[in-house]
Amino acid sequence: MVFSSLVFLYRFLPAVLLLSFLCPKKHQNALLLAASLFFYAWGEPVYLPLMAATIGLCYLQGRWVAALLHRGRARAAKWVLGASVGCELALLLVFKYAAWAASLLRGAGLPVAVPHLALPIGISFYTFQALSYVVDVYRRQVPAQQNIVDLGAYIALFPQLIAGPIVRYRDIAPQLKHRTVTAAGLSGGCWRFCVGLGKKVLLANSLGPLFGRLSAAGAPTVLGGWLGAVAFGLQLYFDFSGYSDMAIGLGAMFGFTFAENFRHPYLATSITQFWRRWHISLGSWFRDYLYIPLGGSRCRRACWLLNIAAVWLLTGLWHGASLNFLVWGGYFGLLLILEKLLLLPLLQRRPALGHIYTLAAVAVSWALFAFDDIGRGLHWVAAMFGLSGSALAVSADWYYLTQYGAVLLLALLCCAPPPRPLACWWARLRRCRPVGAGALQGVGCVALLLLGTAYLVGAGYNPFLYFRF
Repeated sequence: MVFSSLVFLYRFLPAVLLLSFLCPKKHQNALLLAASLFFYAWGEPVYLPLMAATIGLCYLQGRWVAALLHRGRARAAKWVLGASVGCELALLLVFKYAAWAASLLRGAGLPVAVPHLALPIGISFYTFQALSYVVDVYRRQVPAQQNIVDLGAYIALFPQLIAGPIVRYRDIAPQLKHRTVTAAGLSGGCWRFCVGLGKKVLLANSLGPLFGRLSAAGAPTVLGGWLGAVAFGLQLYFDFSGYSDMAIGLGAMFGFTFAENFRHPYLATSITQFWRRWHISLGSWFRDYLYIPLGGSRCRRACWLLNIAAVWLLTGLWHGASLNFLVWGGYFGLLLILEKLLLLPLLQRRPALGHIYTLAAVAVSWALFAFDDIGRGLHWVAAMFGLSGSALAVSADWYYLTQYGAVLLLALLCCAPPPRPLACWWARLRRCRPVGAGALQGVGCVALLLLGTAYLVGAGYNPFLYFRF
């Protein structure tokens, strides 16, 4: 079950909202946990015990670490923390990377059987959430949760369970204990959800076929290479930011406030700025739980550069067990190192140049990201710069540009915030005429929901790209 499916929109969500309104406050978390486990089991019931084991281990380990710290046994608590991190990462490594590692060993000539394990949906996201909880307990930033139901509701919370954003326990702990669903929160959550639904079904799903057709045609031309990279990058942005919008909106409907996960990343003027705007929850997680503990920038330059490289290689591997993701992460790590050593002063003085450079560099990265076969990704990048011997353009490229020109233009416009006059008008309307603003918001929600439904019925189901991570 996914947010853009009819069964979620017209059955699951209305039922859970109704039960939430009828349920006493003291049982709200139990209801959310039950609904979240049902939501997860709908698509993958075989992995429900894995989710239950993650919640149980996280609960016991957090309590154990807190008890040892309370007794002044910091060294023992550190060992328990290490065991906890090892357990959580072991589950992730087995399900996500064991087959890849075995295939590499087999390719090296070793007689290793390659396991065939289906990747549990969302394991990369909820594993990181469980890890952050135990680490924060060890750091004394949060108390250990005494109620396993409340902790389970945090780890399995269905709005952000299978594709983020990665929510920190310390950010959501007060809301687990006390939260209030208001009419404004429900209205704003519905609006945010419908905006995300529109991004997904009206933009991302419309752009997907363009990249699919260009990549299916074989070796691209220069124009086809850039067109495909731009189409894939826009599809990925509206797909994932749309999911994040829906998650944030759903959270608001149930009284939660989730942090933003995207802030118009395609307006960035450097790769450094781009990664402060794209998938913010992942970048901040790696910063706080890996980069800073490694020493961050508070060490010798060589160590600092190694820290950046290590973080970005692991960021690439987080996205998938494939060589192309490792190269993709290394590519961004190299660009970030170059910026910190040389380029940032120039980019800050020439923001227009920085914007062009950032868009081009990110487009190249999507060509590497899109293909599991790294050879094909590198060949696509070579074609983008005319290094593969292909033509500049063929008639099919102009046909696709004509056919998809309108949706590409609309997508590019939607990458930026609304024009200032429109934003100011909306702010004044909400401040001075709340009834009118609420009516407009309601009409917009209904319109986006109907458009999304019509698209889903006509075009069928398109999975979220980030479900494979």
